[in-house]
Amino acid sequence: MIGVYLLGALAIAIILFISRNKILVYSLAGLFLVLQSAFAIYASFHYGSTESIYFTYDSLGVILLITMSIVAIPALIHSYIYIENHQENAQARAIYLTSMVLLIMAISAGYLSNHIAVTWIFTEITTLSASALIYHHRNKLALEGTWKYVFICAISITFIFIGILFLSLSLQHAGSDDLSFRNLLARRAELNPVWLRMAFLFIFTGFTAKLGLVPMFTAGIDAKDKAPAPAGALLATVLMNLGFVGIFRFYIVIANTPLLHWAQLVVGTAAFLSIFVSTVYMLKVKNVKRMLAYSGIEHMGIVMLGVAAGGVGYYAAVLHIILHAFVKSSLFFQFNQLYRVFQDKSIYHIGNYFKYNATGAMVLLFGFISATAMPPSGLFVSEFLIFKSIFDAGQIVLLIVVLLLLTLIIFAFGKNIFKVLFIPAVGFDDSNVEKISPWESLSQFLFLAFAVYLGLNPPAIFVQLLKDSVSLLPI
Repeated sequence: MIGVYLLGALAIAIILFISRNKILVYSLAGLFLVLQSAFAIYASFHYGSTESIYFTYDSLGVILLITMSIVAIPALIHSYIYIENHQENAQARAIYLTSMVLLIMAISAGYLSNHIAVTWIFTEITTLSASALIYHHRNKLALEGTWKYVFICAISITFIFIGILFLSLSLQHAGSDDLSFRNLLARRAELNPVWLRMAFLFIFTGFTAKLGLVPMFTAGIDAKDKAPAPAGALLATVLMNLGFVGIFRFYIVIANTPLLHWAQLVVGTAAFLSIFVSTVYMLKVKNVKRMLAYSGIEHMGIVMLGVAAGGVGYYAAVLHIILHAFVKSSLFFQFNQLYRVFQDKSIYHIGNYFKYNATGAMVLLFGFISATAMPPSGLFVSEFLIFKSIFDAGQIVLLIVVLLLLTLIIFAFGKNIFKVLFIPAVGFDDSNVEKISPWESLSQFLFLAFAVYLGLNPPAIFVQLLKDSVSLLPI
């Protein structure tokens, strides 16, 4: 089925790229959503099966595929609103929608990849498609952000490739050349530890560009800022989840070898530095989209702290990236409306949003509560479990420092959000403010409510999928 999905998505992308007919283009985008939904449903019904040595419908891949398929629906709907409001020409519209289709397709295939080289290939495809989205506005700043993203991602992809070479050397010691994750796990006791260490360092470092983690986090910040907000929603959520998949699948192999504690130190160090870096930038950032991007670095740092701590932290880490996908995408979708009101991204030129768009302002308020993991946010549950795993691991000093950093982030985030919501913008001419329909905020309210539901009252099948996702890790 995955072959049918890939061929179908590619065919739609090619026709989208060629066509200049508005009705046909939007119809094809809708057809792709049908294809994406059908693929997610098929994967759900074939959960636990393996299509080939390259792809598998395991619990982690299926649950993230479903998450991304849900996020993709409003992403394309808000893309339609964005394109129509900006009166994009036929060529820009075609390139944008083609890139969105290719990005979603590559992420979907990457989630289900059972082979490190296949994951690497589809990760590279996301770089190419995301680059077209970042350069969508065709101006100097967009060009700067695109080249920065391409340059850093090219380095990260090279790192992953070098790591794969080291991994193949490690596997040669076991007399095999099958780099599928299943084979690596089966032969974990025979892997050469020296080459395995080198492989993990390079592969981990490479995937941090997509995950949004130190040291390669800078690529994603400009990308999410320069790309149109609906595309930025995907870059800030489901694409970051692909980076998590690339690291987590290989981490499962490492965790079942004597290198576990060493790998925990590597992951934990990068995670803590990510939270520290996001704190520093959140205290001074005044660009709304960049603020949301740095918030993502904080969340991915928390996720990887859970992975490094182990125990219930594994479960909480997977739960966190799913809830974060719904919460952060809702904030990016809402940014579209915010920008239409103020025509600016700077905190200095935005204010009193409740006056101009009360429904959208409620989204920002609830989104802030959710993103900072305040009750009843679902992220409160996942963060609490991650903190519990750190406490259970005996890392009390680390826990205290992280809590202090998160307190500073909440202060900085809250100061900016409340400025946007309540304090009038100096010199803002509100005589021609666009009237925005409350219905445009519906998807964001649904996502925020869904995140609360999954965190506080998760269905049994969802909990089972989460448990199965981490079942191969040592307790």
